[in-house]
Amino acid sequence: MSQTLTAPDHFVTVGDETYAYRAFGASEGTPLVFLSRLRGTMDDWDHALIDPIAADRPVILFDNLGVGRTSGRNPGTVTEMTASAIAFVEAIADGPVDLLGFSLGGYIAQRFVLARPDLVRRVVLAGTGPGYGEGILPSEPVVAPLRTAPELALDAFRVLFFTDSQAGIRAGDDMWRRIHVRADREPEVPMDAVLQQVAAIRNWSGGVEGGDQAFPELEKIWHPVLVANGAHDVMIPTVNSFIMSQKLPNAELHVYPDSGHGFLFQYPDAFSQLVNGFLARTGSRATA
Repeated sequence: MSQTLTAPDHFVTVGDETYAYRAFGASEGTPLVFLSRLRGTMDDWDHALIDPIAADRPVILFDNLGVGRTSGRNPGTVTEMTASAIAFVEAIADGPVDLLGFSLGGYIAQRFVLARPDLVRRVVLAGTGPGYGEGILPSEPVVAPLRTAPELALDAFRVLFFTDSQAGIRAGDDMWRRIHVRADREPEVPMDAVLQQVAAIRNWSGGVEGGDQAFPELEKIWHPVLVANGAHDVMIPTVNSFIMSQKLPNAELHVYPDSGHGFLFQYPDAFSQLVNGFLARTGSRATA
């Protein structure tokens, strides 16, 4: 039975807010904290990816403020989302953690390690980017109206996360089915929280004055970092992953063929093996 589909909800209160989370997997090792995407809850993590990772190490899924069963209002900047994520990790972890940030979660992961390098051991950045900077490309025009639609339907999900090849369409349909298996799925992210997340993305991407992008500070991240993406990402163009890996002093890059933003769910076996291997290393360098 899938641990991802059966793990119970836990709750921890930090100040005035209560966070929902699920902790499961191996009993020993550095916990891997997953930081989710735009419109993502704990139930949008695909068990085909999470289960093989959890077989090797403890994993922690959680909902940030205003998402799922966590209280509060979703913050409007990545910096504020990061402060909330740090408060949660400090409340439930005894020592350093590993981070896996997907999409918007990758923005948070970068700010997290910059703010609290002592609290992080290794970082995985999946389908993400460093924000506004030289050579960085914005999302393709098709993205904006779909990501703020009142409902993220299957057709839009395919366009945003997968390619239009037969393999891509099949991968999108399979993932959609898998993430809707859990009987007690969390509520969908409310539209006010979605709009707050979109505002945070714009701020990160340099769409407003004083954006909090990590691009100017990537050289400060000395931790081993695994950067990965699909070859045809329309949400956060793949070239951004190349640039990010070049600016990070201790990074390795993996790009998956015939795949888009959701590459990690199209190749769950290969990517989970890559992540487990990367996190199992004990040295201070990203490469073996």
